[in-house]
Amino acid sequence: MDKEIDDALAAVGPRLKALRVRRDITLTDLAKATGISVSTLSRMESGQRKATLELLLPLAKVHQVPLDELVGAPTTGDPRVHLRPVTTSWGTLVPLTRKPGGIQAYKHILPGGTQREAPTQQVHEGYEWLYVLNGTLRLVLGDRDVVLPAGEAAEFDTRVPHWFGPADNNPVEFLSLFGRQGERMHLREVAHGDD
Repeated sequence: MDKEIDDALAAVGPRLKALRVRRDITLTDLAKATGISVSTLSRMESGQRKATLELLLPLAKVHQVPLDELVGAPTTGDPRVHLRPVTTSWGTLVPLTRKPGGIQAYKHILPGGTQREAPTQQVHEGYEWLYVLNGTLRLVLGDRDVVLPAGEAAEFDTRVPHWFGPADNNPVEFLSLFGRQGERMHLREVAHGDD
């Protein structure tokens, strides 16, 4: 039992870091929002400091996740998937993967009427795939400006300056897969025989 507890506590740091990086929050901003020092947050993320309830409660509140998600509490046998949306100023992000590291999957819901006049492109390590479910997505990728209707997909290296948002004043929903290590998606065509 003690090993299970130690393993759960050891996994808290990577979970905290993945959550902070996914939400694009700096340690400094997180320190201001929680009242926890930057050095304490950094040591927790690296596993050099064990998490305590006193530290985890403000982190769970700022990240808008339940405490059991931060500590990797065991499942209760409930088969339902409990998605935890994160609402920001630009829309809603629903994380579809639970484990930190590797490929991460998200559903994005961007409201209508939020079209920006001048997209601000960003650059970071990784590789991203987008698939539009509903609406029309505008993707600005370097010098290219692409409009993706429902049913279309795009993939790109995130080291290329990029921005995406609604292509018009209507809402847009899309899925994204993101790999920090820059992995490319490998698609394989399956040959169907004459059955």
